[in-house]
Amino acid sequence: MNTAELLVQCLENEGVEYIFGLPGEENLQLLQALKRSSIQFITTRHEQGAAFMADVYGRLTGKAGVCLSTLGPGATNLMTGVADATLDRAPLVAITGQVGTDRMHIESHQYLDLVAMFAPVTKWNAQIVRPSITPEIVRKAFKLAQAEKPGAVHIDLPENIAEMAVEGAALRKDSKEKTYASLQSIQQAAVAISQASNPMILVGNGAIRASASEALTEFATQLNIPVANTFMGKGVIPYTHPLALWSIGLQQRDYITCAMEQTDLIIAVGYDLVEYSPKKWNPDGNLPILHINLTHAEIDSSYIPKVEVIGDISDSLHEILKRVKRQGRPEPLSLKVRDEIRADYEQYADDYGFPIKPQKLIYDLRQVLDAEDIVISDVGAHKMWMARNYHCLRPNTCLISNGFAAMGIALPGAMAAKLVHPNRKVVAVTGDGGFMMNCQELETALRVGTPFVTVIFNDGGYGLIEWKQMNYYGESTYIHFTNPDFVKLAEAMGLKGYRIESAEDFIPTLKTALDDDVPAVIDCPVDYRENLLFSQKSGDLSCLA
Repeated sequence: MNTAELLVQCLENEGVEYIFGLPGEENLQLLQALKRSSIQFITTRHEQGAAFMADVYGRLTGKAGVCLSTLGPGATNLMTGVADATLDRAPLVAITGQVGTDRMHIESHQYLDLVAMFAPVTKWNAQIVRPSITPEIVRKAFKLAQAEKPGAVHIDLPENIAEMAVEGAALRKDSKEKTYASLQSIQQAAVAISQASNPMILVGNGAIRASASEALTEFATQLNIPVANTFMGKGVIPYTHPLALWSIGLQQRDYITCAMEQTDLIIAVGYDLVEYSPKKWNPDGNLPILHINLTHAEIDSSYIPKVEVIGDISDSLHEILKRVKRQGRPEPLSLKVRDEIRADYEQYADDYGFPIKPQKLIYDLRQVLDAEDIVISDVGAHKMWMARNYHCLRPNTCLISNGFAAMGIALPGAMAAKLVHPNRKVVAVTGDGGFMMNCQELETALRVGTPFVTVIFNDGGYGLIEWKQMNYYGESTYIHFTNPDFVKLAEAMGLKGYRIESAEDFIPTLKTALDDDVPAVIDCPVDYRENLLFSQKSGDLSCLA
């Protein structure tokens, strides 16, 4: 057995199902070992796509997704997806090939110090410098990747080490035990909630990772406390729940801003500062905060909790609930904005203007998809509309990258989602800019047999940047481009391609595309004049007492 074969045994021991990546000269031994493995190697068209696939796989399963590249340019291509996993809190293990240790001390073809390069974007990384340490490195990598807060780790395998003979075996995985909050912190939290006249829950992705949806919904219902979710916390409480205030996180004033301004206690559950800076909703740091999470709060002048409840989130919520005294379950002031939020959402149901308003596209998308179906949003102007207007009944059914917020994640992410949940419908929602960044992975999806639908919000430019330029300067610059014929592009790749010619076309076209047995692309002209109209409306928004 050589080191590469031992490494593969260790990956099998960790329950790895897929490795996404590209072959290279410096990972030949590892690829040969995988050929005799139960692990399925999926050859992608770009290393960034491979990393995004591993990223989304990790986020959906809680198990580290694995991506592989060769050295040099292959490794640098992984970087964006690896960084995204770290800031989006998705467990990921990146493996890179490397030159032999015998030529690292001199200038060498394609050699970079990958351990140093990946260090800033990973939780931990290491080079396998002796064959015998392989089991320890792999076990540590997966343990750290999957531990709170999850993220990316990196293993670097020099080619001469990979082919060395070795004796050894994978290490036994240690048991994962729950940790529980202290009784003192639970009692302090119960007192804080009991004394608050108008508390509000802010829930983030940590509650999804902790499988705390049911506990959170019961907690809010029993105490009659409204709930707002971050972009990455969608579905923790069903959007149809009478206490759900939907998503917060737009960097502009919105109805939910009024609710934040009226509260006298924020109960932050599984909230992560990387998702939405507290300086946006608590700029002066005066708002009392109760922090309920698996990890302690980060240091931030606008986020200084009066109580931190650190431990299993579901257990903490149950224990606090038993001790809170909120007689009469008063009607929360923040619920006064609920009707306005819903009315704003519903007004686009019968809007058939063309090009289609982003609110209408998203409204219709929600009508077609079932509660368990999955949407992966790319990054751009459409992401802001998806965050505000696409609502979920279940956790992990709308995935938005809002930690690192990397363009190009939607297509490879949708393929990973289809691998994880082959019986669910999967839709990648992307702008034309993000689509062109990783559209090559549609060939991978076709080859692997993962049919999903890509909906392109087509405006011929980088719409989010134009939105910000117009808000700042009243004019835009350097944001426009031309696009290929997306229908012909899809057909040239062996896919199905559709173009929307009227607002009435979208729902029947989407239903047809979801029934296709190959990946499908829908080109949707979008009316992004709505961006500035929203900015104007939000600027004029005043909160009623």
